[in-house]
Amino acid sequence: MKDYILMTDSCCDLPAVMAEELALRVLPLSVMQEGKEYHNFLDHRELPPGEFYQKLREGKLGTTSAANAEAFKTAMEEVLQEGKDILCISFSSALSTTYQSAVIAAKELSETHPDSKIIVIDSLCASLGQGLLIYLAGKEKAKGKSIDEVADFVRETIPHLCHWFTVDDLHHLKRGGRVSAAAALFGTMLQMKPVLHVDDEGRLIPVSKVRGRKASIKALLDKMEELAVDTETVFISHGDCAEEVEEMAAAIRERFAPKELVINYVGPVIGNHSGPGTIALFFLGKHR
Repeated sequence: MKDYILMTDSCCDLPAVMAEELALRVLPLSVMQEGKEYHNFLDHRELPPGEFYQKLREGKLGTTSAANAEAFKTAMEEVLQEGKDILCISFSSALSTTYQSAVIAAKELSETHPDSKIIVIDSLCASLGQGLLIYLAGKEKAKGKSIDEVADFVRETIPHLCHWFTVDDLHHLKRGGRVSAAAALFGTMLQMKPVLHVDDEGRLIPVSKVRGRKASIKALLDKMEELAVDTETVFISHGDCAEEVEEMAAAIRERFAPKELVINYVGPVIGNHSGPGTIALFFLGKHR
């Protein structure tokens, strides 16, 4: 069986050490903040999360850029030159053009490397939802599964990868067009916190609003209670609110007893839109 690698982009928000253990090839997206471009490497070498979120709190908002086709082409060419095939799992196409860039690069390279296989899958996921999908794919690969078997596993898993999250400040969602200016203003005045998820098409969808931070976090746990079919592996990402996340993690450990619970920052590309105080919970469920 021909060897292959897993490729993705930095919106997976995996801890750098996990990406290294999985031997991932990760293309960085980028964020422009205060006139300077920072690549979103998983080890945060260019922009530490605490520094990024502090700038957001100070009102220093950024703009983000997807990985382009040329970047994918360069990264894929390197792998093909090593004699390996590629399974590329990308950030949701509903939230970024990254998937389209990977598809363009794969198509061009397939013409010049007809004996190589490049499979590109739209994860329809974001942040550690994408990370969890890739992590599970890596575990399947480690079992000796072929590239086609792992690709099938990924496609079958996507509809069951639940993303449930809340944000602390509605104004960041207002900037992204997710809530109206009036809703953001009155919601903030009333301490309303939205509960959102990523749907079957990879889109960010507001589901409900609850009053107060503790209630919004409880709503995430209740969704996990309602939907989860596998609580062995649970991922949480956050917008620089580690103390609240540790409290939530303790509740998850007590309530669901996962074998593995991974916590990491929401990276700057997604965090620029969700803002400080975001808490996102990812697990496998009956459906999204």
